[in-house]
Amino acid sequence: MPNKQKLELTWIGKENRPKLEPRILLEDPSRSYHAAHRVTDHDLFDNRLIFGDNLLALKALEQEFAGKVKCVCIDPPYNTGSAFEHYDDGIEHSLWLTMMRDRLELVCKLLSVDGSVWIIIDDNEGHYLKVLCDEVLGRPNFFGAVTWQHSVQGKNDAKTISLHHNYVIVYQKTIRFQRNLLPRNEEHNVHYANPDNDPKGPWRSGDFRSPNVRENLRYPVITPTGKKIQPPEKGWRWSEELFKEKVATGEITFINDETRILRKIYLSEQDGRVPESIWFGNDVGTTREATGELNALLPNAPVFATPKPERLIQRILQISTSPGDFVLDSFAGSGTTGAVAHKMGRRWIMVELGEHCHTHIIPRIKKVIDGADPGGVTDAAGWKGGGGFRYYRLAPSLLEKDKWGNWVISKEFNPAMLAEAVCKLEGFTYAPSEAAYWQHGHSTERDFIFVTTQALNHEQLQHLSDELGPDRTLLVVCSAFRGRKDGYPNLTIKKIPKAVLSRCEWGHDDYSLKVENLPPAPPPPGQQELLLDSVIRNFRTTDSDVKSNNMKKTITETPT
Repeated sequence: MPNKQKLELTWIGKENRPKLEPRILLEDPSRSYHAAHRVTDHDLFDNRLIFGDNLLALKALEQEFAGKVKCVCIDPPYNTGSAFEHYDDGIEHSLWLTMMRDRLELVCKLLSVDGSVWIIIDDNEGHYLKVLCDEVLGRPNFFGAVTWQHSVQGKNDAKTISLHHNYVIVYQKTIRFQRNLLPRNEEHNVHYANPDNDPKGPWRSGDFRSPNVRENLRYPVITPTGKKIQPPEKGWRWSEELFKEKVATGEITFINDETRILRKIYLSEQDGRVPESIWFGNDVGTTREATGELNALLPNAPVFATPKPERLIQRILQISTSPGDFVLDSFAGSGTTGAVAHKMGRRWIMVELGEHCHTHIIPRIKKVIDGADPGGVTDAAGWKGGGGFRYYRLAPSLLEKDKWGNWVISKEFNPAMLAEAVCKLEGFTYAPSEAAYWQHGHSTERDFIFVTTQALNHEQLQHLSDELGPDRTLLVVCSAFRGRKDGYPNLTIKKIPKAVLSRCEWGHDDYSLKVENLPPAPPPPGQQELLLDSVIRNFRTTDSDVKSNNMKKTITETPT
């Protein structure tokens, strides 16, 4: 048999992976907000809005929220080239793939085993994204792709085809994800009737043939008048015994002179509606509708390009979540996901680096909480206001360089911040004890951590060891110590920053695709020739012609 090879997407720089620092989150109470009083017994106040780089924010959330997020709904930048007009498309494409790969890997860790991720994307990178998700999330976990009609207005100035759709690519974390049915309304019931006065009520016909191969269900059927119908290639849906029962109760009907068998699908047995692969703008909204919603809600805010309609996000959350579930949007934009999740009784986490975190998201969510947002899905969700959110920003990097270039603990860290940051770095839960000064956190019921900038001597370490006793252990993280490192059987001693220097990319605050963070673009071909001629003119040699040709050849063959 031929060897099965795993197919992978390749791109420039794929092998480069950031060594992310697990930052702590700092709440700013002046920006946090909650309702003046409870509106219902189900009000949710533990929602989180995080201002900062979303890759670092996802890493910061990992310790607390790994395996807890039911739905990730993201609308990443579509990579249209508008932000990278001075860069080669191959470089731009590779940067985008790296950006998405790094974030999807962290998203996968945050998802619950019955969770799902929904990514809104267009034609530019949608098909590459599908292959990338196959690699990161697993091809068997592909749940489906939805075509969303985001525009109903024709574009006569389109250079190729007038674009009217985006995609929503859906992956499950595992097969334990169970999608919810969508609600039904009268338009979904128009094909149900009861022409034969069936006591079970209105019905429509359905195929009795099996959609999958069922070798054990391939049997000939004898009709009421004695005609014989041979089984289809894949077999029937039901066993022969069950088929005869359904014939007796009238749930099987024969048409075309008893040459075709149909089963009855009863309206009374339809609890909801199975989601379909095409979502029309009339049903879930369009980009124009979303712009109108946002302008009506925040008339004085700066214009926000291509927001998503609330009805689109509502449908995603209807299918993927239940009240109380955590919903994460790490490309929060104008805050639509959080606004809809809040109205639907879902807990939410949003991350945004742009200033629209303050100009759009905060005022928008405040209006939702105050019950002052009459648009979007407010009426459909029966929303009356309530709840709240807490605003966080990413802490600075734990380490910074002093004036001599040495790594030291950042001056912005107070003792509590330092203890929390080291706890997260070492995998401990930050939980300072009021009774024991040395208990800053724990990993188990008997394993603790103590963080201090003091230089500890032998007497202090021995005192800690004696107080712990033989049944408990303590990780001591300090700036220096005197005494043998292994002289205390229940203590592990580490010096900071030396013990952690190689773990992370310290001082790296922005992993976004801002133009200023990208490498310089190579000069256009014409300018490159002028540059080469300038270099050659300044290259003094006695054998100028030979040296000139060699110099030009060397420079042009050297990769930039």
